[in-house]
Amino acid sequence: MRLLAGVVMSLVACAPSLGAQTADAPLSIPQTKVDQRALARDLAKRLESDFVYPGQARRYADALRAQADRGAYDDLQDVALARKLSDDLQGAAADGHLRVMFGGMGGGPQIIMQRPADAAGPVPSGRPVMVRMARPPAIEHAGWIAPGIAFVRFNGFPGGSEATEAARKFMETHADAKAIIFDLRTHGGGGLDEMDALFPWLFAKPTHLVTMATRKSVDEAGGSPIAGVASLRTVQGDPAFVTREHWVTPHADPRLQDAKVYVLTSGFSASAAEHFVLALKQTKRATVIGGTTAGANHFGGDQDLGGGFTAFIPVGRTFDPATGKDWEGTGIAPDIETAPEDALVRALTLSGVPADTAAQLSLKLAPQMPMSGRRRG
Repeated sequence: MRLLAGVVMSLVACAPSLGAQTADAPLSIPQTKVDQRALARDLAKRLESDFVYPGQARRYADALRAQADRGAYDDLQDVALARKLSDDLQGAAADGHLRVMFGGMGGGPQIIMQRPADAAGPVPSGRPVMVRMARPPAIEHAGWIAPGIAFVRFNGFPGGSEATEAARKFMETHADAKAIIFDLRTHGGGGLDEMDALFPWLFAKPTHLVTMATRKSVDEAGGSPIAGVASLRTVQGDPAFVTREHWVTPHADPRLQDAKVYVLTSGFSASAAEHFVLALKQTKRATVIGGTTAGANHFGGDQDLGGGFTAFIPVGRTFDPATGKDWEGTGIAPDIETAPEDALVRALTLSGVPADTAAQLSLKLAPQMPMSGRRRG
């Protein structure tokens, strides 16, 4: 189920050793010439209709129409046009999800990587190279890593029966754990399915996790990506929105209800990862260790603009029920701030693992994706 949506990633990398396809490589979809001004105006209209905040939507729409009227898009096609549209939108108002793509490529959020000073090979010069990496598996290293300590890395919550069952099975298999470590340092987003398979094992009573609000006009038109989700309860709220609370109902098996829970984060932990982090942090059910998360809050879905172009348009937001605040643009701060590369060491030592053993395990289980840096809209 498409829900909160992943932050689609490109990598801006100074090191060319990633072995990835460059962003300018031939696309596998037909290259169809489009009317650039019509495309921009259509996108402007969709934003006015659907974007989570009407005032901000008008700013986007005004920016697109002004650029179209002055011919800023006339000489652009395909990925170049998608990037320009995205850049103009982010220039009007930053948003961690809003983007235009062509064939899955374009102006989406990017990872900024800094080449280490002692890296082998010649130091590249000039503009960083846009590259694409193969998507990592949704779940990695699920298992026992020390006596009584279970570990799992989620790179995303893609939803669907296979991924959801894998999440449920992990909890069932490790129901005798004294501590569970959820590694979300490279988690790019997704939906609620896996969360709703994980959370029931961790709580002893029904608990309100977070609140989600969808623009009312979108919800009433049947465009809400969260309508009908069993774990969400519709409540009264801002009349401009349809408000739903995310609740967890405890599992019949109580063995993990007293287990220690640690969540590892970085500046790449985005979207659904941040929903997961906030749910466990604000209920005080977990200790969050690492870096502040990416700050990509608004949920929504892709809209087909025709000609190979799509736009991800945010239609709602998720927020802390106690404060009413979300994490758009700011991220969620950890309980224990440390370099993301050291987060697993800290979680293990807090769980009673000797420091030298913890360091060895951290090195062995280090993600292949980068952890130091930030996402850029």
